[in-house]
Amino acid sequence: MIKRALISVSDKTGIVDFAKRLVESDVEIISTGGTAKILKENEIPVMDISDYTGFPEMLDGRVKTLHPKIHGGLLALRNSSDHMKQVGEHEIKMIDMVVCNLYPFEETISKKDVTFEEAIENIDIGGPSMLRSAAKNFADVIVITNPEDYDIVAESLEKDGNIDIEYRKKLAQKVFEKTAVYDGMISNYLNDELLPENFIMSYKKVQSLRYGENPHQKAAFYKERKIVEPSLSAAEQLNGKELSYNNIMDTDGAIEIVKEFKEPACSVIKHANPCGAAIAGKIELALEKAYNCDPLSAFGCIIAFNRTCNVKCAEFMKGKFVEVVVAPDYEPEALKLLQEKKNCRVLKIPGLGTAENEVEPLTLKKVVGGLLVQSRKFPDFDTLELKCVTKRKPTEKEIKDMIFAAKICKHVKSNSVLYAKDNGTVGIGAGQMSRVDSTIIAARKAGDRANGAVMASDAFFPFRDGVDEAAKAGIKAIIQPGGSIRDEEVIKAADEQDIAMVFSGTRLFLH
Repeated sequence: MIKRALISVSDKTGIVDFAKRLVESDVEIISTGGTAKILKENEIPVMDISDYTGFPEMLDGRVKTLHPKIHGGLLALRNSSDHMKQVGEHEIKMIDMVVCNLYPFEETISKKDVTFEEAIENIDIGGPSMLRSAAKNFADVIVITNPEDYDIVAESLEKDGNIDIEYRKKLAQKVFEKTAVYDGMISNYLNDELLPENFIMSYKKVQSLRYGENPHQKAAFYKERKIVEPSLSAAEQLNGKELSYNNIMDTDGAIEIVKEFKEPACSVIKHANPCGAAIAGKIELALEKAYNCDPLSAFGCIIAFNRTCNVKCAEFMKGKFVEVVVAPDYEPEALKLLQEKKNCRVLKIPGLGTAENEVEPLTLKKVVGGLLVQSRKFPDFDTLELKCVTKRKPTEKEIKDMIFAAKICKHVKSNSVLYAKDNGTVGIGAGQMSRVDSTIIAARKAGDRANGAVMASDAFFPFRDGVDEAAKAGIKAIIQPGGSIRDEEVIKAADEQDIAMVFSGTRLFLH
């Protein structure tokens, strides 16, 4: 039977109604500070924590529940005669229920201009201590951290006067999940190391997915608790069925490409690789160039914009099989046209491509039994010093196209080679085991459009054959990191075919 409950909540959602139902079930309520105040204002009989412990709240509320009469009443095993003897000797009463949620540390550190001192004061000490004590002794103590559980608990008490052991266990599990997340946030807030000794992250479930990469795999989508830049995790869905696992992977890739540019940009993604990308003075022109880079591969694609999707864009996509469209906003008529495509998922991400936001510092990749973590930042190709290593110097236009090509090549699975012209891709060779194969595939996809185009390679050329194949296709300038033991041989091949070549010194592998 539940005879006594301790209530101390920061989030007071539903607490008055729940407390009333407890009182109706003959439960005595002990409470603290602001919680006691609001319960009393609603004419709910409450005993102040200081009256219960015989010790005043002190240190500006830092010490109020850290007392043997609290933790003894929570941790004592009711079926232990020794425990019962000890609590009796010290006049400790049993506490059968704890209702507690924690100081809003996450909300506090998310505020703009929050001070370090304010953040520290919102680290809860007594709350986690009470929760952990109650959760450890869940067989004897009911512990509630989420207002969503109030009704279930109240209904069970009203019906049976108690809560079954399996539900008590579930409530206890929620406690340790909550305190783990809470402590992780505090640890990360205080941590100054990019790659700490212990890597602690917490993610919140957004949705269960129909399946993973394949129908036999179970999957879910989780988001970070603090989102610092425009991303899929912050998207609003305006049309279409729910995103699949593969949709999410591909859409993330499409978004990251258009974030590379201040100019109107469009990317077209299929199976984690771009099959086209472009920038232009108008967003509809960027779409046309990006899509027409490889319209065959674009069947069932993801399209991302870093500008408002207008009617011309929507009309261009009419009759084409597009899985997902993502943009910072949509013209009303454009949205109406896209919503005619019943299965096309339409996503809105405010600030995409225009907002100057903090950037996540790390990327993570799970491997069996471990986690790979690396810094995310790449050099800025707009300001990077490029070293010309050939007799022919690239023209100003070729340099612009090479910088554009390198920015896109960074998002193509390795080994990758990319051909571009007039700020648009014309051929992409992705994910090959040999660089020359990537070069040949890019040439085949580009066809005649490769004539006069530039080439970007995500890593150095191990042999001259890649340059020779590029020359056959009509490539006039190449950007690559350099650093091969055969660099002289590769440069010689470029000189023989009057190709300008620059070294960026920056490898762009993507696995």
